[in-house]
Amino acid sequence: MLDRLYGNWVYGGALSAVLLLALCPLFLSGWSVAMIAVFLQLPIYMIHQYEEHDDGRFGRFINAEIGGGKTVLSDVAIFVINVPGVWGVNALSIWLATLFGVGFGLIGVYLTLVNALVHIGPTIRMRRSNPGLITAVLLFLPVGLWALMVVAAEPGVSLGHHALGIASAVLIHLAIVAFVFSNRRRHNGGTVVR
Repeated sequence: MLDRLYGNWVYGGALSAVLLLALCPLFLSGWSVAMIAVFLQLPIYMIHQYEEHDDGRFGRFINAEIGGGKTVLSDVAIFVINVPGVWGVNALSIWLATLFGVGFGLIGVYLTLVNALVHIGPTIRMRRSNPGLITAVLLFLPVGLWALMVVAAEPGVSLGHHALGIASAVLIHLAIVAFVFSNRRRHNGGTVVR
């Protein structure tokens, strides 16, 4: 049962994104524009994940490009990175922004923007597309930059909030890169971390 969940989580996420967006006018009507911008990071990320992970595209891409055909990014790892890692971090960002100030919403905003750069940078370097690039450009950049401007303009949003958001996003992405390359090294030695 868990194997099916690890291999198919992205479809539930894509459908949840559509439902969240459809319900936005009802349950976000009392929120400020800045809080709405923070909230929207979650459903747009879920849509991005569909493009990125449908039919295992991203895992195959990483395993081919970095793993040389060996599994350095398993379905379990992809699930953990995306469900607790992305959905959980966005949920935490929304909760912190609601309870302690909208500046904490920059955690989710920068997660979106850093991920856009993670897709765009390799495309430029490799001169070819990667799974997730289209939504990174068409959703992450405009919605993420709009959210950054709206949240940054709110009273009480400090450089500390920006630093926390940037540091969180960069550290999460660096941890993923370190995990994949550690797995590649272990693969060469015979042990792979799942």
